Amino acid sequence: MSIHLYFSLIPEALIASMLPPEEFGQYYATGHKFKSKGQAVFFEVDPTYRHEYFDIDGCFARCVAKPNGAPKNSIYISMYRVMEHLPVSALGKLYLTTAMGATLGLSRANELPKVEPELHMYQDLAPINSLVVSLLDPAAYYADVTTKPSKSFRFPGMCLVELELGPLARDPENGREDDLPYLFMQHLREALMELTPGSKQNKLVHRVHSLEFPFRMVKNGFFAGIGSELVYYPMLSHAVLRKDHNNWWRSANL
Repeated sequence: MSIHLYFSLIPEALIASMLPPEEFGQYYATGHKFKSKGQAVFFEVDPTYRHEYFDIDGCFARCVAKPNGAPKNSIYISMYRVMEHLPVSALGKLYLTTAMGATLGLSRANELPKVEPELHMYQDLAPINSLVVSLLDPAAYYADVTTKPSKSFRFPGMCLVELELGPLARDPENGREDDLPYLFMQHLREALMELTPGSKQNKLVHRVHSLEFPFRMVKNGFFAGIGSELVYYPMLSHAVLRKDHNNWWRSANL
């Protein structure tokens, strides 16, 4: 059996496994005997990638089939400072697994999405898990917290997802909430209204925010970067998900 290498974002970890992505997603989200439930978001990593920070070869040597021939589910290689030691060139497809264990794969786009003149909300996934509203488009926001920081801190890299704001993206004070599922709407409106060009480009909504979020609220997709390199994994449209990935879509909305 071949050994796969996965970079988990919930929580941040580098994991070796004999399970292919769909089976690993189910195992990681629901447990070996379906005794737990929780979303999983993870990248498949080039299995030939090596870095002196990780004992990948040592963990691969321990990732062997069980006496009954069953594959080894997981060997944790690292759960600390994983993001900063993985170049984007080593990242393969991104997988989203629902709490029920259904897995969807997303491919990397060749370019970043078109910039829209509206407000944004970002869920930072790794190495921190803050919820932030911003005047900045995804690439500008990423640069603002990594390579060209406007504050006194910076991160070596970041994985993040942009979430839907609906009408609030253009009119945070009077925009309709529609079907936005957030439980902190008044706080969200107030945070958006504090954004001011030239003086306050970003506003923290939640310093430490739950890493689980409704997959249906992903606005355009996921972003992963190290240093000056930023790549984009576009989310499939709701229409495509309903038509071509209906089982996953239904599982994501239970």
